[in-house]
Amino acid sequence: MNPEQSLRDFMQSCQERVERALDARLPAADRMPERLHQAMRYSVLGGGKRMRPLLTYATGQAIGAQADLLDGPACAVEFIHVYSLIHDDLPAMDDDDLRRGKPTCHKAYDEATAILAGDGLQALAFHVLAQDPSIAVPAENRIAMVETLAQASGPAGMVGGQAIDLDSVGKKLDLPGLENMHIRKTGALIRASVRLACLARPGLPAEQADRLDHYAKCIGLAFQIQDDILDEESDTQTLGKTQGKDRDHNKPNYPALLGLGGAKEKAKEMHEAALESLAGFGPEADLLRELSRFIIQRQS
Repeated sequence: MNPEQSLRDFMQSCQERVERALDARLPAADRMPERLHQAMRYSVLGGGKRMRPLLTYATGQAIGAQADLLDGPACAVEFIHVYSLIHDDLPAMDDDDLRRGKPTCHKAYDEATAILAGDGLQALAFHVLAQDPSIAVPAENRIAMVETLAQASGPAGMVGGQAIDLDSVGKKLDLPGLENMHIRKTGALIRASVRLACLARPGLPAEQADRLDHYAKCIGLAFQIQDDILDEESDTQTLGKTQGKDRDHNKPNYPALLGLGGAKEKAKEMHEAALESLAGFGPEADLLRELSRFIIQRQS
């Protein structure tokens, strides 16, 4: 089987696996307060590439961590990601009507319910890491998982990056400034996806964990660069969200700073650096290598 087919099969298997795991950990739709829980389930289930859970499972395969130990961390990182999307789409933020090919949460429900759904998912992510019985690791590893996700989600990570993004509208950032924003806004949660898998494997050599963290840093930037490219080149139907929002909102991005050709070259450089980070790993890390390639070649 060729590597591309192996990746497709792996992605489908992991997407199905994490869909079941997410469904099992979300509150039931008929549990009070019903409207809140329905909005949470509406936003989480039935859509998305599940890139962050995919990275958690692929990292687990590279280091020999059992998939059963990774369901909780994979769900936690996806809950944080979806909470960020719900809040990102609100009128006070990006004011978007479409996400994952369907109406955004505040359009399908209402603005107040969307805010609360995002809040609920954020809290649920940490509840999973703290309490989920499937995460059978020593207490210090579980605590480190909570710390990892909190750091990646908060002002030093995703929320801080979003704040920089909002403050940068109409301004011109240089390349280091743009990279700093996206290392936080997009990259921090991608790095957490990999780090959580490493913490599910007690005794993992520090050198391997550091190499995997550098891999995640590189693909996090590559992911954002490709997002910026697709915002220019793709269309709303393919993306499943409104195309051209960055340009319409006068937001700094890689094509605006480097040109489309320069942005594509930068994404390729990040992919090559990611592969170099995996040089000490064998075939067990091939899925990580293919995921890096997929990130810079994806069309949605």
